Amino acid sequence: MKILQKPVGIMEVFCYLVMDEATGDAVLIDPAGNEEELAAWLQTNKAVCRFIVNTHGHADHTCGNRRMKELTGAPIVMHALDDDFFQLPENQAFARAMGFSISPPADVRVQDGDTLRFGSLTMQFIHTPGHTPGACCLLIDGNLFTGDTLFVGAVGRTDLPGASFEQLLESLRKLTRLPPDTLVWPGHDYGDQPTSTIGREMETNPYLTDFLLDEA
Repeated sequence: MKILQKPVGIMEVFCYLVMDEATGDAVLIDPAGNEEELAAWLQTNKAVCRFIVNTHGHADHTCGNRRMKELTGAPIVMHALDDDFFQLPENQAFARAMGFSISPPADVRVQDGDTLRFGSLTMQFIHTPGHTPGACCLLIDGNLFTGDTLFVGAVGRTDLPGASFEQLLESLRKLTRLPPDTLVWPGHDYGDQPTSTIGREMETNPYLTDFLLDEA
């Protein structure tokens, strides 16, 4: 398996290319801008994009969906709750006001525990609401793509429409049950390094140490 990480778009969202090197089958996680560059990235790595996957529906993470679907023919994948929520007119109007392109509706609507296969790899969707109603973390062979649910040393905002700090804490609690060596690949480079592990975050992330682990 090959994992490539690239900051894209005006918010420098981490977009990920995850690829089964034996077959070339790949997924593109959170294409958030620089679509022509992402298409060249796929070509350079001889990757065939099978799915365009969103960790959540915020426009800074989904603004490249339409163009990447045109360029690759791959279906857009999102949790059903976020697909519904971010197609609401008021949420689309907010995204446009921020200067973002609007994603088409998802072609594949997933729920907690659903899986998708590409090549020999399996991607599992872990529903982690809190930042958005349908936020998900994506688990692929010990690698957890956390979007804006969990950053290195921080977590996503909960002061936006559809967010809930209480739900986010429950989602973080769910993530702490994963093996401590699970690699964390966040949605933004907000920490002291671009990746982490669940174990490291349980030791150093104040949202886990102060809000969760003190409960034990």
